Amino acid sequence: MRQTSTAPRNNKLKPSSNLIMNGSVRVRVIRTLLAIQNGQSLASVLDPLLNSLHDGDKGFAHALLLTTLRQWYALERLLDSLADNSIDEKEVRTTIQVGLTQLLYLQVADHAAIHETVEAAKEIEFAHATGLINAILRKVAKNPSKFRKKCDKKHSLPNWLAYQLKQDWSEQYDDLMQGLRQPAPMFLRVNTAVTSVEDYQQALVEFEVEADLVELTSGFNLPNSLDAATSKTISTKGFRLHQSTAVNALPQFAQGAASVQDMHAQLAAPLIHSALFNKLSVKNDDADVDTDTNNNEIRILDACAAPGGKLAHWLEILSSNEQSPLFHVKQDDESIPAVSKVTLTAIDNEAPRIERIYDNLQRLNLSQHDLQQAEKNIELNIVCADATTWQGAGKKKSKLVFDAILLDSPCTATGVIRRHPDISILRTEEDVEQTALLQADILHNLWPQLKVGGYLLYVTCSILKQENVEQMQDFITHYSDAVAIEFSEDCNWGIAQAIGRQCLPIDSESGDGFYYALLHKTAE
Repeated sequence: MRQTSTAPRNNKLKPSSNLIMNGSVRVRVIRTLLAIQNGQSLASVLDPLLNSLHDGDKGFAHALLLTTLRQWYALERLLDSLADNSIDEKEVRTTIQVGLTQLLYLQVADHAAIHETVEAAKEIEFAHATGLINAILRKVAKNPSKFRKKCDKKHSLPNWLAYQLKQDWSEQYDDLMQGLRQPAPMFLRVNTAVTSVEDYQQALVEFEVEADLVELTSGFNLPNSLDAATSKTISTKGFRLHQSTAVNALPQFAQGAASVQDMHAQLAAPLIHSALFNKLSVKNDDADVDTDTNNNEIRILDACAAPGGKLAHWLEILSSNEQSPLFHVKQDDESIPAVSKVTLTAIDNEAPRIERIYDNLQRLNLSQHDLQQAEKNIELNIVCADATTWQGAGKKKSKLVFDAILLDSPCTATGVIRRHPDISILRTEEDVEQTALLQADILHNLWPQLKVGGYLLYVTCSILKQENVEQMQDFITHYSDAVAIEFSEDCNWGIAQAIGRQCLPIDSESGDGFYYALLHKTAE
């Protein structure tokens, strides 16, 4: 989504890769923070920062940068309370906040934190502020526990976002505000087309990687051919590592045995796949089921697919004889038609992100070539296209194309602030409204392309109701053929909403903030 940016006050300090690549560690972190304040994302500036440093400095720089971002607004409020007069220069404020992070959160020795931060101010040519910087940091260093408590007392978000979250999640607000300030746990998804969860757990033990098995259960009631509902419960298993670990230290990672993916994100593919299975299980004499297609071939869509984590997970399920027998062995239940071919189309509107999809699938042995070599009857089409206008049917007369659609919708990503703390700086209140409009445009374009009897799974990594349950409520008022599938009490994740379920990142062991809603298309 387009980001607003603030023009730098001093052209000589305009963030660029050249500026990030020189100077002391603290100077490079300061310049990286300035780049983020000027509209660049953490993802675009983190690697240039770390790659410019010696290995021994990378850990400190990473911790200093991420911690300062996570505590950004709390540090700003503390800074304002410590200064006798308003500090307007962004470079000076940023330098002081970097110093405060060292004293309050990283336990850097007082003399080192103060001296090196003051020297950093000189290096970025703000020597006129060294007296002020020195005085504020020395004051804090005299009683760091007092100022740490003051900093931790409230939230560390822009006021507009904190206010909206309090409106949306009054009961969970306090826990949510603290949860968003903490690092997120690292989760792994096992590629069940390559190995089993049990075998990979043993491999983790052999590699001395400490991890807990996490199992999420999802229950919902899906319509069947008797105009009734069938209770369905599915299980999703992954691993939560005790400590974040470099991927090259994980067993068989390069060979595609596992992927790093948030636990709540791992729900998407099993949910839409289970719904697809249900659609194919419904007898064709049901008036609500589209019969204008060949039952031996199914077509599915992953919209807004990059960087491809959920797409890869769906392909893993489709490729796994154990998890998806429908596509690989003859069914004993004659009511379920045998499927001879699956055509999976994935679209995204940014070419660089499309390249990331290819890279991820290649590592996981899920490229089109790999699927053919393994004799999987799966045709994979990856298209660079705008989901607000793209038509999967092309010039064909019928626009009813897909049996199931996974829509990983664009959003403000407020549910992943723990992993991307720059979001709280980059997002604006206006972005929420613009994003909700974009989501509606995509839904209105894709829904007519879903076959009768098909399912659309709507997913966001937002924790704002305007982008989630309110979006769904508005959508079903416009489409009489859209029915929200109710999640049952079998779910052990998320909070039930009027439509769908919402996950919140409220503790150190939980997954990120994700919203899920499953829609069923009926005959009008």
